[in-house]
Amino acid sequence: MIEIKNISKSFADILAVDRVSVDMKENTVFGLIGTNGAGKSTVLRMVAGVLKADEGSITVDGIPVFDNVEAKKKIFFIADEPYFFANANAAEMEKYFSTVYEEFRKEDFYRYLDSFGLDKKRKINTFSKGMKKQLALLCGICSGTRYLLCDETFDGLDPVMRQGIKSIFAKEMGSRGLTPIIASHNLRELEDICDHVGLLHKGGVLLSRELEDMKCNIQKVQCVFSTQEDKQKGMEGIEIIKKEERGSLYTLTVRGTREEIVGHFATVDTVFFEALPLSLEEIFISETEVAGYDIKKLILG
Repeated sequence: MIEIKNISKSFADILAVDRVSVDMKENTVFGLIGTNGAGKSTVLRMVAGVLKADEGSITVDGIPVFDNVEAKKKIFFIADEPYFFANANAAEMEKYFSTVYEEFRKEDFYRYLDSFGLDKKRKINTFSKGMKKQLALLCGICSGTRYLLCDETFDGLDPVMRQGIKSIFAKEMGSRGLTPIIASHNLRELEDICDHVGLLHKGGVLLSRELEDMKCNIQKVQCVFSTQEDKQKGMEGIEIIKKEERGSLYTLTVRGTREEIVGHFATVDTVFFEALPLSLEEIFISETEVAGYDIKKLILG
């Protein structure tokens, strides 16, 4: 597990990360969400040991990460703009990473190159942005490290390639306990892959939750009440996070399990009732509005 405790980081008079605390559990996919400038990349660089936190601590499986070779052996970091040696090709990068990471899987690496249509002898500086991202991801996946830190992993990848990488993540998690940690400004990209999501805003953690818990404990209800008395009864005894009214149709975002909410409305006479699943986007909008923020401006543009 990666444990981040109360870390802060400033550059001159700019506070980039402000007292961030979060745990990233092994064998899960952790999504770090935030707008440009929210501090995502700085947090990842501190977790990778590239930068040292001004305050607080970061440990990887109980080992302090900064300036510690044993901790860094467990991590592969992919920056938003992946770095490769000048004039190198994929085969030459494999030779380099094989000397750095003892468990680098050469056979898998070349097999994945063929699957993704990447020429091992072609100069990387002639690759497109998406091809460079694919190569960096394949290097990280085959490095054999437990933790894979990805900054804007899917930016520049087409939908087919995104799905291919997600499938490899799932396979590697099942076979050897890989833990991908993905930073992105796009909430929709991570909805179908993450187990836990942390939302960064202005250098601090606005929200950090297990997705399954969030999805199980917040519901969207659409209903038409038979009478005013039924409406009053229906609105009482539950925690309504958000309420919208269009004519006689009410759309309610309610905290509680599906069973609890359906059971509550079963005691009320309604002309129409249905409980709908919420998307990750809708959940975050509801949770952050309660905290006084408008995520539509922070993340969704």
